[in-house]
Amino acid sequence: MKLYNLPPNPRAILFDIDCTLYTSDLWAEEQIAIQVRHFAGLRGVLEAEAFQMIEQERSRHEKETGKKTSLGNALTAFGVPIAESIRWRETLLEPQQFLNPDTVLRKVLISLGERFSLAAVTNNPTIPATKTLEALGVLDLFPILVGLDTTGMSKPHPEPYLTAARELGVPSNECISVGDRYDIDIAIPLELGMGGILVDGVHDVYELPKLLQRFSLKNSSSL
Repeated sequence: MKLYNLPPNPRAILFDIDCTLYTSDLWAEEQIAIQVRHFAGLRGVLEAEAFQMIEQERSRHEKETGKKTSLGNALTAFGVPIAESIRWRETLLEPQQFLNPDTVLRKVLISLGERFSLAAVTNNPTIPATKTLEALGVLDLFPILVGLDTTGMSKPHPEPYLTAARELGVPSNECISVGDRYDIDIAIPLELGMGGILVDGVHDVYELPKLLQRFSLKNSSSL
């Protein structure tokens, strides 16, 4: 876990969902693969060729911009608009087949919710994101859910983060973004004045109440 520019008095935490609120390499890989297989079928190419096409586009984007891009953004280069990506994910993704309720995560989020406003910010549309949070048993703990269809913009675009902060009624400089990918979940929030916590999976999320309590006590003692 790595901390970046945490605000002295944070009021809100914006959580990524996939590979942050759960750790499942199988589901993380499958939800990408299922979309690529669908893309391959529409294009009439082999799955391996479709993967190569998408990875080449992502590499091109990173080389030209210095930033990584999401699968949804990469697919737009092949004539698949974000709206179409949303429809694919709404119909193809079934996280409940791979994920189970996480009682430890639930206790952690309840604890955090006593001190911070919580939001989930994801590159998946709200329907599969809702299914994921339901499968984990924590949907009711996120009053704000910003999905791909909420803004029509895919992280690392700033708008999903700004939308979450606005809906929570908390200024950006009092928010912390938590996610597993620096380029997607942390870099842009830092540019917006937010703090960032880079995690390696849900086991790091379990430690957040204690970590943020220590951070708060440290700041209080320095006043």
